Amino acid sequence: MSDIVYLTKPRLLAMQKELEVLTTVKRTEIAQKIADARSHGDLSENADYDAAKEEQGLLELQISKLGALLSKAQVITSDQFPTDKVYILSKVKLKDLDNKEIIEYIMVSDSEADFMENKISVSSLVGKALLGKKVGELVEIKVPAGTLKYEVLDIGKSDL
Repeated sequence: MSDIVYLTKPRLLAMQKELEVLTTVKRTEIAQKIADARSHGDLSENADYDAAKEEQGLLELQISKLGALLSKAQVITSDQFPTDKVYILSKVKLKDLDNKEIIEYIMVSDSEADFMENKISVSSLVGKALLGKKVGELVEIKVPAGTLKYEVLDIGKSDL
């Protein structure tokens, strides 16, 4: 699968740094654990050795997944998109039509989504429903908890 993964520059740099730490520091730590466990003798009954080898396998899987993701990464900025409609990296101001609350979301890729920071994925139920909407449009979104009803109040560029 060769799907492009869209990332902001800060997220790309953070992921590259994480990969570097995993491949240098963490690999070295686990290699040391394996060596220590191996020095305890019989490997067939050595729980420390088995645990270290399992940890090594999980680390290599994590490194592989992160490397694959980074190999498909393309950096995007909010300046690449207009503000006439909701796109990835748009900052969207919405009015909840049920409780009249005003909320703002930043539309991001799956790997950058963070609900606590109001960053929602463009592939989430809410994200998909908002993409392509214009100021003044009403949006009804069916989610597991019911139906959300929003009015798009404003579309701007995010700081990402």
